[in-house]
Amino acid sequence: MTEVAVPKRVRHKFTWIEMLISSIISLTASLVLSIDAWKLAGNPDTELGCNISATISCGKVAEAWQSTLLGFPNAFLGLMAEPVVITLAVASLAGVVFPKLLIRLALYVYGIGFGFAYWLFYQSYFNIGALCPWCLTVTVTTTTVFITMFRVAVLDDVILQGKRTKVFGEKVKTALGYNADSAVAAILIAVIVSAILSKYL
Repeated sequence: MTEVAVPKRVRHKFTWIEMLISSIISLTASLVLSIDAWKLAGNPDTELGCNISATISCGKVAEAWQSTLLGFPNAFLGLMAEPVVITLAVASLAGVVFPKLLIRLALYVYGIGFGFAYWLFYQSYFNIGALCPWCLTVTVTTTTVFITMFRVAVLDDVILQGKRTKVFGEKVKTALGYNADSAVAAILIAVIVSAILSKYL
């Protein structure tokens, strides 16, 4: 009996699992932040459970203009984006192979979210003067989701396949073989933790 080859894009089992877990955590944090935003909209004096001090305060961050940059609470973006990622991860674990265009689009859109998350961290750290534990959770999980999505996109030849980028793409693949993506994620998270500790402890 001839063995049927498994398509390359369904072999990233642990990557999809990591993406799934990260996106579920991010969705949970986004849901909590959305509920808090709703509470504050009804009563600006509401004391949120994560208002621990002047520097660890979800309420102070939520009241800043940066938290409603698009005219609604930023957490709503997580409620829209994370279910899509969860669907991609679950379906891929089940053996579904999505078109390269869809994976590329998901990567680019989530890349915007990745940059946005770090912009919000920058704003909280330097301008708002307070940190939100749930927001930090979203920043960390957004990092892991984007990194895992990038790994899949590179290894499955979804990106870096143009005439000018193919050689670079092969080098990136080699680096991924040494878990360079995990190292990048760890460095980014370590920088966040170090920045928080150096300023607030």
